[in-house]
Amino acid sequence: MKSDLQEIQTTLKDMLHAQAPALRIRHDEAEKFEACGTKEVMQGKQKVDGHYFASVIPKAKDIRLYFFPIYTHVDEFSISPDLKKFLKGKSCFHIKKLTPEVEEEVKGMIEKGVALYEDDGLI
Repeated sequence: MKSDLQEIQTTLKDMLHAQAPALRIRHDEAEKFEACGTKEVMQGKQKVDGHYFASVIPKAKDIRLYFFPIYTHVDEFSISPDLKKFLKGKSCFHIKKLTPEVEEEVKGMIEKGVALYEDDGLI
């Protein structure tokens, strides 16, 4: 089990990096990591250069994973009780510890999000 916040942050960032070239990394700083799509699309009423996908933000007591596909495609995701404990609101996970099972689930969730967004032409 991973409990070191830096290790958790690196793991989550690596999961998103692994989805290139479908995803483009918009920000990769110590305090902000953001992944988005690679083509211009409409997001709401404005055209954006890459649809927002996810962010990894370190906080003092946890690592935040903001995962937009679970918000836009809520009916497509079924998460385990272990992962659900980290969900605050509709799309933000506050991760303090990462078991191998939850790590695999998050990896699968990211892969599914990429597939859904590709099918919808968002990325």
